[in-house]
Amino acid sequence: MEAPFDSAYAPLATVLLCLAAYLLGSVLFALPVCRLWRLPDPRALGSGNPGATNVYRTGGWAPAALTLVLDALKGWLPVWLASLAGLSVMAQAVVGLCAVTGHMVPAFYRFRGGKGVATALGTGLALAPITTLLMAAIWGAVIWRWRISALASLVAILTGPVLSALIEPDTLPLFGLLALLIVVRHRSNLIRLAQGREHGL
Repeated sequence: MEAPFDSAYAPLATVLLCLAAYLLGSVLFALPVCRLWRLPDPRALGSGNPGATNVYRTGGWAPAALTLVLDALKGWLPVWLASLAGLSVMAQAVVGLCAVTGHMVPAFYRFRGGKGVATALGTGLALAPITTLLMAAIWGAVIWRWRISALASLVAILTGPVLSALIEPDTLPLFGLLALLIVVRHRSNLIRLAQGREHGL
Protein backbone atom coordinates (compact mmCIF):
# COMPACT_ATOMS: atom_id res chain seq x y z
CA MET A 1 0.00 0.00 0.00
CA GLU A 2 1.35 3.40 -0.96
CA ALA A 3 2.34 5.74 1.88
CA PRO A 4 0.19 8.87 2.35
CA PHE A 5 3.14 11.00 1.24
CA ASP A 6 6.85 10.72 0.64
CA SER A 7 8.80 10.29 3.90
CA ALA A 8 10.95 13.25 2.91
CA TYR A 9 7.99 15.47 3.76
CA ALA A 10 7.52 14.00 7.25
CA PRO A 11 9.52 16.74 9.03
CA LEU A 12 7.48 19.47 7.32
CA ALA A 13 4.23 17.68 8.12
CA THR A 14 5.30 17.32 11.74
CA VAL A 15 6.10 21.03 12.06
CA LEU A 16 2.82 22.07 10.45
CA LEU A 17 0.78 19.70 12.61
CA CYS A 18 2.61 20.86 15.74
CA LEU A 19 1.73 24.46 14.92
CA ALA A 20 -1.88 23.57 14.17
CA ALA A 21 -2.08 21.52 17.38
CA TYR A 22 -0.72 24.39 19.47
CA LEU A 23 -3.19 26.86 17.96
CA LEU A 24 -6.11 24.47 18.40
CA GLY A 25 -4.98 23.80 21.96
CA SER A 26 -4.95 27.56 22.55
CA VAL A 27 -8.74 27.68 22.15
CA LEU A 28 -10.13 27.56 25.69
CA PHE A 29 -13.53 25.99 25.10
CA ALA A 30 -14.64 26.62 28.68
CA LEU A 31 -15.11 30.29 27.80
CA PRO A 32 -17.55 29.97 24.86
CA VAL A 33 -19.36 27.14 26.67
CA CYS A 34 -19.91 29.38 29.69
CA ARG A 35 -21.12 32.18 27.42
CA LEU A 36 -23.52 29.75 25.75
CA TRP A 37 -24.96 28.79 29.17
CA ARG A 38 -24.78 32.41 30.38
CA LEU A 39 -22.42 31.45 33.18
CA PRO A 40 -19.69 33.60 34.76
CA ASP A 41 -16.19 33.52 33.33
CA PRO A 42 -14.64 30.42 34.96
CA ARG A 43 -11.30 32.22 35.30
CA ALA A 44 -12.87 34.61 37.80
CA LEU A 45 -14.33 31.95 40.10
CA GLY A 46 -13.18 29.03 42.24
CA SER A 47 -9.74 27.83 41.22
CA GLY A 48 -9.64 30.23 38.28
CA ASN A 49 -8.94 27.34 35.94
CA PRO A 50 -10.71 27.45 32.53
CA GLY A 51 -11.50 23.76 32.52
CA ALA A 52 -14.33 21.29 32.96
CA THR A 53 -14.07 21.07 36.76
CA ASN A 54 -14.49 24.80 37.29
CA VAL A 55 -17.31 24.91 34.74
CA TYR A 56 -19.01 22.14 36.73
CA ARG A 57 -18.74 24.20 39.90
CA THR A 58 -20.51 27.13 38.26
CA GLY A 59 -22.93 25.44 35.87
CA GLY A 60 -23.31 21.74 36.60
CA TRP A 61 -22.75 18.61 34.53
CA ALA A 62 -24.05 19.62 31.10
CA PRO A 63 -21.66 22.52 30.33
CA ALA A 64 -18.85 20.71 32.13
CA ALA A 65 -19.32 17.61 29.97
CA LEU A 66 -19.31 19.69 26.79
CA THR A 67 -16.15 21.47 27.92
CA LEU A 68 -14.49 18.16 28.68
CA VAL A 69 -15.37 16.69 25.28
CA LEU A 70 -14.20 19.76 23.36
CA ASP A 71 -10.95 20.07 25.32
CA ALA A 72 -10.27 16.36 24.82
CA LEU A 73 -11.08 16.61 21.11
CA LYS A 74 -8.42 19.26 20.57
CA GLY A 75 -5.86 16.77 21.89
CA TRP A 76 -7.26 13.80 19.96
CA LEU A 77 -7.74 15.41 16.54
CA PRO A 78 -4.15 16.54 15.82
CA VAL A 79 -2.75 13.15 16.86
CA TRP A 80 -5.30 11.38 14.69
CA LEU A 81 -4.32 13.57 11.73
CA ALA A 82 -0.64 12.84 12.40
CA SER A 83 -1.46 9.14 12.38
CA LEU A 84 -3.32 9.50 9.06
CA ALA A 85 -0.29 11.29 7.66
CA GLY A 86 1.84 8.27 8.49
CA LEU A 87 4.03 9.99 11.07
CA SER A 88 5.91 7.94 13.64
CA VAL A 89 4.58 7.34 17.14
CA MET A 90 7.17 9.76 18.49
CA ALA A 91 6.11 12.47 16.03
CA GLN A 92 2.47 11.89 16.94
CA ALA A 93 3.40 12.26 20.61
CA VAL A 94 5.14 15.57 19.92
CA VAL A 95 2.05 16.82 18.08
CA GLY A 96 -0.11 15.83 21.05
CA LEU A 97 2.21 17.57 23.48
CA CYS A 98 1.90 20.75 21.41
CA ALA A 99 -1.88 20.63 21.82
CA VAL A 100 -1.54 20.20 25.59
CA THR A 101 0.98 23.04 25.72
CA GLY A 102 -1.43 25.24 23.78
CA HIS A 103 -4.09 24.68 26.43
CA MET A 104 -1.64 25.49 29.21
CA VAL A 105 -0.07 28.60 27.62
CA PRO A 106 -2.61 29.67 24.96
CA ALA A 107 -1.57 32.19 22.34
CA PHE A 108 -5.06 33.73 22.31
CA TYR A 109 -5.34 34.43 26.05
CA ARG A 110 -2.03 36.06 27.01
CA PHE A 111 -0.50 32.61 27.63
CA ARG A 112 -2.71 32.05 30.68
CA GLY A 113 -4.49 28.74 30.29
CA GLY A 114 -5.61 25.66 32.12
CA LYS A 115 -4.07 22.54 33.59
CA GLY A 116 -4.21 20.45 30.40
CA VAL A 117 -5.79 17.32 31.86
CA ALA A 118 -8.69 16.99 29.39
CA THR A 119 -6.46 17.75 26.40
CA ALA A 120 -3.98 15.17 27.65
CA LEU A 121 -6.89 12.73 27.87
CA GLY A 122 -7.66 13.27 24.19
CA THR A 123 -4.02 12.92 23.20
CA GLY A 124 -3.73 9.71 25.17
CA LEU A 125 -6.91 8.22 23.71
CA ALA A 126 -5.58 8.81 20.19
CA LEU A 127 -2.14 7.34 20.83
CA ALA A 128 -2.45 4.89 23.71
CA PRO A 129 -6.12 4.10 24.39
CA ILE A 130 -5.64 1.19 26.79
CA THR A 131 -3.25 3.11 29.04
CA THR A 132 -5.48 6.18 28.93
CA LEU A 133 -8.69 4.32 29.74
CA LEU A 134 -7.00 2.71 32.75
CA MET A 135 -5.85 6.15 33.90
CA ALA A 136 -9.41 7.43 33.47
CA ALA A 137 -10.66 4.56 35.64
CA ILE A 138 -8.11 5.50 38.31
CA TRP A 139 -9.24 9.13 38.08
CA GLY A 140 -12.84 8.00 38.54
CA ALA A 141 -12.00 5.87 41.57
CA VAL A 142 -10.13 8.72 43.28
CA ILE A 143 -12.84 11.30 42.51
CA TRP A 144 -15.51 8.92 43.81
CA ARG A 145 -13.62 8.38 47.06
CA TRP A 146 -12.31 11.88 47.83
CA ARG A 147 -14.27 14.26 45.53
CA ILE A 148 -11.14 16.32 44.82
CA SER A 149 -10.48 16.82 41.12
CA ALA A 150 -6.86 17.94 41.47
CA LEU A 151 -5.99 14.89 43.57
CA ALA A 152 -7.67 12.57 41.06
CA SER A 153 -5.85 14.21 38.15
CA LEU A 154 -2.46 14.00 39.85
CA VAL A 155 -2.85 10.37 40.89
CA ALA A 156 -4.05 9.38 37.41
CA ILE A 157 -1.34 11.24 35.50
CA LEU A 158 1.41 9.86 37.75
CA THR A 159 0.28 6.32 37.02
CA GLY A 160 0.54 7.03 33.29
CA PRO A 161 4.27 6.36 32.84
CA VAL A 162 4.03 3.10 34.80
CA LEU A 163 1.01 1.85 32.86
CA SER A 164 2.42 2.86 29.50
CA ALA A 165 5.73 1.14 30.26
CA LEU A 166 3.85 -2.08 30.97
CA ILE A 167 1.18 -1.92 28.25
CA GLU A 168 2.17 0.48 25.44
CA PRO A 169 5.91 1.11 25.93
CA ASP A 170 6.32 3.12 22.72
CA THR A 171 4.32 5.89 24.37
CA LEU A 172 6.32 6.06 27.61
CA PRO A 173 8.05 9.36 26.64
CA LEU A 174 4.64 10.93 26.00
CA PHE A 175 3.23 9.97 29.39
CA GLY A 176 6.45 10.89 31.15
CA LEU A 177 6.37 14.40 29.71
CA LEU A 178 2.62 14.76 30.30
CA ALA A 179 3.13 13.81 33.94
CA LEU A 180 5.88 16.40 34.31
CA LEU A 181 3.88 19.19 32.63
CA ILE A 182 0.66 18.51 34.53
CA VAL A 183 2.34 18.16 37.92
CA VAL A 184 4.09 21.50 37.37
CA ARG A 185 0.77 23.11 36.38
CA HIS A 186 -0.78 21.71 39.58
CA ARG A 187 1.89 23.12 41.89
CA SER A 188 -0.57 25.48 43.62
CA ASN A 189 -3.00 22.56 44.04
CA LEU A 190 -0.22 20.50 45.61
CA ILE A 191 0.36 23.25 48.17
CA ARG A 192 -3.34 23.44 48.98
CA LEU A 193 -3.58 19.64 49.21
CA ALA A 194 -0.70 19.61 51.68
CA GLN A 195 -2.45 22.31 53.72
CA GLY A 196 -5.87 20.62 53.49
CA ARG A 197 -7.37 23.61 51.64
CA GLU A 198 -7.93 22.16 48.15
CA HIS A 199 -11.36 22.73 46.59
CA GLY A 200 -13.68 19.73 46.30
CA LEU A 201 -16.45 19.22 43.77
